[in-house]
Amino acid sequence: MSGPNVPTDVVELLSAFPVADELAERFAAAGHRLYLVGGSVRDALLGRLSGDLDFTTDARPPAVQRLLAGWADAVWDTGIAFGTVGATRRGQPVEITTFRADAYDGVTRKPEVTFGDTIEGDLVRRDFTVNAMAFDLLDRVLVDPTGGRAALAAQVLDTPATPQESFSDDPLRMLRATRFVSQLGFRPAPRVVEAMTAMAGELARITPERVQAELSKLLTGAHPRAGVELMVSTGLADVVLPELPAMKLEIDEHHQHKDVFHHSLVVLDQAIDLEEDGPDLVLRIAALLHDIGKPDTRRFEEGGGVSFHHHEVVGAKMVRKRLRALRYSKEIVEDVAQLVYLHLRFHGYGTGEWTDSAVRRYVTDAGHLLPRLHKLVRADCTTRNRRKANALQRTYDELERRIARIAAEEDLRRVRPDLDGNEIMRLLGLPPGPQVGRAWQFLKELRLDRGPLEHDEAVAELLAWARSEGIAPPA
Repeated sequence: MSGPNVPTDVVELLSAFPVADELAERFAAAGHRLYLVGGSVRDALLGRLSGDLDFTTDARPPAVQRLLAGWADAVWDTGIAFGTVGATRRGQPVEITTFRADAYDGVTRKPEVTFGDTIEGDLVRRDFTVNAMAFDLLDRVLVDPTGGRAALAAQVLDTPATPQESFSDDPLRMLRATRFVSQLGFRPAPRVVEAMTAMAGELARITPERVQAELSKLLTGAHPRAGVELMVSTGLADVVLPELPAMKLEIDEHHQHKDVFHHSLVVLDQAIDLEEDGPDLVLRIAALLHDIGKPDTRRFEEGGGVSFHHHEVVGAKMVRKRLRALRYSKEIVEDVAQLVYLHLRFHGYGTGEWTDSAVRRYVTDAGHLLPRLHKLVRADCTTRNRRKANALQRTYDELERRIARIAAEEDLRRVRPDLDGNEIMRLLGLPPGPQVGRAWQFLKELRLDRGPLEHDEAVAELLAWARSEGIAPPA
């Protein structure tokens, strides 16, 4: 079949996925239709069909399971309550969902799952028109009842039904709009923005886990700044990340930006420019929230100045509280909090006044986060004074050279005392316990201050410390 409705780019991209045609023929032989649907069609029309293929069909889940049996290498039914059956064939994952015609209760976001009978009925219940298209795998035609292809060409994000109906059914769709703005670079239709602004409070019905998933996808998109700005301007951030719009009220101490929020967006952009291996969620969250503690630490000084003393300490605590509330993993929470806590440390470096001891502590405190800390500190330089900016970058270049020099002489990645716990216990005649821990910490601090010690020197220092603590080593 040919004609203006035949998206040849989709056909060409599908040629790389023969399982799609295999499935379509298998379903057709059983009297059922099969369509590539949703994000798979959208991405194919954008010329970037990914390896995860989503299909929809008139066949009910038990029939889908029977059709996959003997064809798929593996089948799973974890989503079968919602009409979805998953499978793999020659390493290719697929998901097949029965047409849906759900109804929502208007209180929770959980739908009453109802199966539909037409592809058009399934598509009109989807979130956005660019996701409400299907490709008939047998007839090779695009099914587009809501104008998704035109919206895709215009790069506009709109809803199949009215935004009010769509967002009432599932408030998470409002946050998904900000995510798609970030991922696709599209602009929301005016009526969508209006509805998001009026209905932002409905987002409180959504579980933290679902909110966190959308935020992560937003922040790792190609245009996260646009998504964040939409989230804040519509009031969605007031519900899910209220510390973010709070920064709009704070003028930074250098008077270089309209507010700390704007500064944070610039830092986010600059941190992204420094990424080397694709989106780094931890770095991006830290860049966006590194000044989260400024509203709570703002002080007006004599002469009209503004200070934010210890905002990195307050900010680290606030980051931990918010990210835990959003159900981020312990690793992400701690990594982001530590980056926020350390992001100002470099500014004590001056023009190189740090001792080697201070450099060792900088590296040790950053640990595995050191490469990210380098990027965050560099990104945090947003001054419009080019001479000052260049001077800061040169100073940080010098710090990195010192780190490299010391690392070449010592194993900075694993700074440990020159004596281990067993030797401490033997020399001091102590059993395992708190005193051994204090001795170990003393030796570690000594190692950071003075670098590696000769064994006899380390023993002498330990014995002197023990005597000062009232510990009598054995003769």
